Amino acid sequence: MTVLSNVSPLTARRRLGAALRKLRDDHGLTADEVGAHIGCHNSKVSRFESGKRTCSPKDLKGLIELYGVEDGKAEELEGLLRRARQRVPPWWHVYNDAISVNYSEFIAYEAEAARCLEYQNVFIPGLLQTQGYAHAVTAGGYAALGPDQVDDLVEVRMRRQQRLVGEDALILEAVMNEAALRLRVGGAETMRQQLCRLREVAELPNVQLRVIPFEAGERGASLGAFTLFSSEQDDVADVAFTESAEATTSFRDDVLVTRRLNRLFRNMTAASLPSGESLQLIQRIESEMD
Repeated sequence: MTVLSNVSPLTARRRLGAALRKLRDDHGLTADEVGAHIGCHNSKVSRFESGKRTCSPKDLKGLIELYGVEDGKAEELEGLLRRARQRVPPWWHVYNDAISVNYSEFIAYEAEAARCLEYQNVFIPGLLQTQGYAHAVTAGGYAALGPDQVDDLVEVRMRRQQRLVGEDALILEAVMNEAALRLRVGGAETMRQQLCRLREVAELPNVQLRVIPFEAGERGASLGAFTLFSSEQDDVADVAFTESAEATTSFRDDVLVTRRLNRLFRNMTAASLPSGESLQLIQRIESEMD
């Protein structure tokens, strides 16, 4: 029996989907043809392969027969399916009253990613925020929430930051506009503490922090913030979350979209100051608030 105890259900689902897509491509079959064989619509096949849902044991058995999968590989696929169908509540499950479905999915990908690329044009990235800054941003951005829900969202954001430390620490490349440093969220003292926090976290070996100065002009301008997660596994594609004006996030896994956002992130990086100069700018702005 294949043991996958160290693989999360989300990762197992995506690995299984990628493997099924490769098998279909290797056999030169269309989603319509595969769907006809196992008795379902082609859209269901597409959802299997994209990792958006799991297939049933019956469906997987039919796919294994269709593709003529050998016993060893079949056992691996069945192990992935068993793991994908396990329902172990994640730590953020207890905050379901405060977090949206999209945000829950965002945290799930963040919890499993090896690398994160984040661009922010107005605010400090969530993984780098102090509690005071996070509370001010959350209270202002989610005015319809009650005080308890705001507190829960802040607590979630603080717990997410544990991904930056430990044995499997997330590799974070964060690029932000100078405006994010000068916008006095929560007042001057809260912002001063936030800037100090940025300088401290930038010392972590897995964190690269860069700032796009105002002088970069249009080269450093982008209409919206976005985050890219990478598992650094060949069979799992990058995913992206884009932020809208309504303070909501949208999940994107289309190859063309993630490729465009990867390119945009590199453009933003090229327009930013080197890490050392970025920290100098942060310290200079911090001193102006003393």
